[in-house]
Amino acid sequence: MPRAKQFVQTDDPTSSLQRLSPRRQEIIRPILKNPREFVLLSVRSAAERLGTDPATMVRIIQKMGFENYRAFQNFLQDLSIANATSLEGMQSSVKGDSVHPDHLRAMLEQDFKNLNAIGNTLDAKKFALVAKRIHNAKRILLVGGDLAESLVHYLEYHLTVIGLPVYSATTNGLSAHLSRLWGKGDVVIAISFRRGLRQTVDALQRARENGAYCIGITGTYLTPIARFSNEFFVGSVDSESFLDSYVAPIAIANLLLVACANYDREATLLHLREAAKEQRDGFRWFGSTT
Repeated sequence: MPRAKQFVQTDDPTSSLQRLSPRRQEIIRPILKNPREFVLLSVRSAAERLGTDPATMVRIIQKMGFENYRAFQNFLQDLSIANATSLEGMQSSVKGDSVHPDHLRAMLEQDFKNLNAIGNTLDAKKFALVAKRIHNAKRILLVGGDLAESLVHYLEYHLTVIGLPVYSATTNGLSAHLSRLWGKGDVVIAISFRRGLRQTVDALQRARENGAYCIGITGTYLTPIARFSNEFFVGSVDSESFLDSYVAPIAIANLLLVACANYDREATLLHLREAAKEQRDGFRWFGSTT
């Protein structure tokens, strides 16, 4: 488990600054604003760039809640991923051309890295407990906008197939209104990456305040989705280009769906037998004569 997890469950970069004196806030602020520029620097090099000394630097990060400078670097790595823009992704990617497409291999290797992180940290019991929550819920609300809308629809489709009472909200209006109606006995699954889409985070907070059990799918431990969820799953969307890689989040969605399908296997098989009739003979399939 990444060492920054315990820290970010209770604090975010802004609130951690409040622990510092005004002078020390000004010293450390450039790092939090541009973490990518500092993440690989030693404590001596970082202190030199900030116009201070290494001992003061260490005291500042310890006051912020970090055990040591290495833990702070891990935090900066996650922060740089969470705050990355499409432009930064493209600028930092490997250059290549149609004859020597190094950028293609780099992208594929990053996808494998993101996916391997899911396998290396897989907690089957956690998925089973979340599946139990989902099955026992009166209603399930999936919230996500922008590119995460694709994951919302993917989960909604498959949860519907196995007979669960699922609804989706992918617009500002629906996210606001439906989350207002969800409360005790309901489950909300919020999906957002990087800094967190406002409509998704607001809906998550509102539903949790109402008593709903909230599950997050997000990209790092530093996102507001992680902070405001009862339970959450992390799948990095880091990539070697301008886009977000959804390989790891899709893997999390698949694991969650499989856990839900097997929680009540007999009920799932009953629903799938009904679905199989349509899948074999339904009119929507090419070549159907019905």
